[in-house]
Amino acid sequence: MTDAEAPATRADLLRPARPEYGVASLADVLPGVLTALGVAGGRDVLGLAGPLAGVRRVVVLLVDGLGWHQLPAAGDCAPALATLAAGRYARRLTTGFPSTTPTSLVSLGTGAPPGAHGVLGFHSRIPGTDRMLTHTQWTDDPDPSWWQPLPTQLERAAAAGVTVSVVSRPEFAGSGLTVAANRGGVFLGATGVDELAVELLAALTAGDGPTLVSGYHPDLDRAGHVFGVDSPQWRSAAAELDRLLGRLVEGLPPDAALLVTADHGQLNVPAGPAYRFDLDADARLRAGVRVVAGEPRVRYLHTEPAATADVVATWRGVLGPAAVVVERAELVEAGWFGPVPAQHLARIGDVVVICQERFVVLASESEPGATRLVGFHGGATEVELAIPMLLAAQSFV
Repeated sequence: MTDAEAPATRADLLRPARPEYGVASLADVLPGVLTALGVAGGRDVLGLAGPLAGVRRVVVLLVDGLGWHQLPAAGDCAPALATLAAGRYARRLTTGFPSTTPTSLVSLGTGAPPGAHGVLGFHSRIPGTDRMLTHTQWTDDPDPSWWQPLPTQLERAAAAGVTVSVVSRPEFAGSGLTVAANRGGVFLGATGVDELAVELLAALTAGDGPTLVSGYHPDLDRAGHVFGVDSPQWRSAAAELDRLLGRLVEGLPPDAALLVTADHGQLNVPAGPAYRFDLDADARLRAGVRVVAGEPRVRYLHTEPAATADVVATWRGVLGPAAVVVERAELVEAGWFGPVPAQHLARIGDVVVICQERFVVLASESEPGATRLVGFHGGATEVELAIPMLLAAQSFV
């Protein structure tokens, strides 16, 4: 464990945090941006209309894996990021629950909590089947407009006459997740920091009137997963992110602003069985469970008929203080997902396992790749849920 990572080990950062829907969450970002751009009928709980007064062009860049509590470590090798983080308009937001990329991307794109849009985890069971939907590998089955029925903020902007673009990796064009989160925008593919900077800045000047550009950068998250937060590889990715931010700030037109946010934070999980439970190697954890979904920090257990109470008791006995194990109704009633309509309830497991501190529940046979990871997210700790909103504009940088 590195010194730069040490703040994330404090007890307060490893305690469960609550999503701040409607107060200071990722779902509140685009509605505020649209209000600032003059789109009527929205909400601006973040107060973006003030700092964005006079701005007609906005880039919203989501940096995968850039947590609020990782900013000090990243800032050591990323001076442009450090400047933004120390700026007047830097603030902490939360993701939704669970704090995982597909859920957060759709919350950003729709302006809605997870329960409402229905993308409720990394892997989700398709109700009425034993099929698993991995949202990052989603094509057109199920139909994205059915699985995620809400209009997006990009559709709302386009209908109001805003020029709307999405700049992301070329392989994400037309994917189910892209359609669910960002339908309504013209998709532009970009690979690497330099191409991403060029495409984002070009998209800013694509129209004569109000313009919204949604961008996505995945490399920091990938480095954290494979090598760990604050590893040399992660710091190299942070330096590349900084180069991107520097180019964007330098290239902003006079009436433009850059808003940087994220989809989740990340934490390192020690190697070895003391921190890593394996549900595929422990028959007790498979008993009474028909389908396992979710991801290592939050598991959704879809149980056999009449087995739910036994599954809860068994998992609590095996995992002990390493996880909170509850039935679905308890989490829904407590508001962790925001309001959940009836058609989305079965996408959440009958039992939900929320790992605490630095524990994970792996599945060595069905998800072998995860056993090799160092960094994880998807849970409910402060270090996972807390993300930044960093704002820059030519007039006040």
